Amino acid sequence: MNRTIDWDGEAIVAIDQTLLPSEERRLRLADVSTLAEAIRSLRIRGAPALGVAGALGIALAVRQAQERGIDVQAAADEAAAVLAATRPTAVNLRWGIDQARHALAAGPDAVVARAVALLEADAQTNRKIAERGADWLDAVRAAQRRQLRILTHCNTGALACVELGTALGVIQVAHARGAVECVLATETRPLLQGARLTAWELQRLGIPFRLVADAAAPSLIARGIVDVAVVGADRIAANGDVANKVGTYPLALAARRARVPFVVVAPESTLDHQTVSGRDIPIEERPEEEVLGFGSLRVAPPGARALNPAFDVTPAELISAIITEARVIAPAVSAQGTVGPSSVHG
Repeated sequence: MNRTIDWDGEAIVAIDQTLLPSEERRLRLADVSTLAEAIRSLRIRGAPALGVAGALGIALAVRQAQERGIDVQAAADEAAAVLAATRPTAVNLRWGIDQARHALAAGPDAVVARAVALLEADAQTNRKIAERGADWLDAVRAAQRRQLRILTHCNTGALACVELGTALGVIQVAHARGAVECVLATETRPLLQGARLTAWELQRLGIPFRLVADAAAPSLIARGIVDVAVVGADRIAANGDVANKVGTYPLALAARRARVPFVVVAPESTLDHQTVSGRDIPIEERPEEEVLGFGSLRVAPPGARALNPAFDVTPAELISAIITEARVIAPAVSAQGTVGPSSVHG
């Protein structure tokens, strides 16, 4: 598979994730409004991919402002406001936007160069994360004395990044090392990112897996069928609380009750030191229709209403480790209760 998201010199090219697994089609996004729609509709999704998309969106706005002879700074500011509003929970989106905007002081070409550089930087970051995470799982495997049965939630593979992935990247490297017996992937209601995307990636990677209903996963943990849970993150607060796809919190609760390691895998850019705790993380509310039906099929009776939070927050004390490209953080045992230097392990 080519990169999930890329730059062809004039526009953003990305795989349309809403069509998978039935169709693999590339989008070519030539303006900020089209990019914003692609992000809102989840054609482009996944925290690291959103970070790169945000930076490339600013590059696109700056390049077009140059061509039209309009104010470049104003164009960058307007694009930043539009893009940042699309997914309020995922901090990587704002991070990527800021990376590109900060380069504007060196000129418009520097903005494009910085955004394009983030593509390779993300790929390198995820390779480092995958190796570090696989090392951590090796220790779990040594303690278990057998291959691991790994539970994961939502989609954290190459589709959520530029290449490889975060949590699924760790699983991929662990599988290559012979550490994985099977992956249990939740279907991830209501839009089935696990059933549609994670299953598609696991199948292509040749990793043994089984899909499970979201509601079944905690009981599978309780029954001793899961050795370790490995998930991604969309924002990590300063105290180690983690926002991730809704349904993550009950998995963490079940893992703690069963004494199963619960691991979060994310790049350093997902750590938001300006957000004190999970209580301060904005939770995106998505359209009711995603719960009331699927695609064009309405399944709830007329007049039914829905609540559709896209994310939930897992408290730091339920998390065994946060693995980034630079370190392993143990928020559950951190004396400071923060993700600062005191919680760093090699």
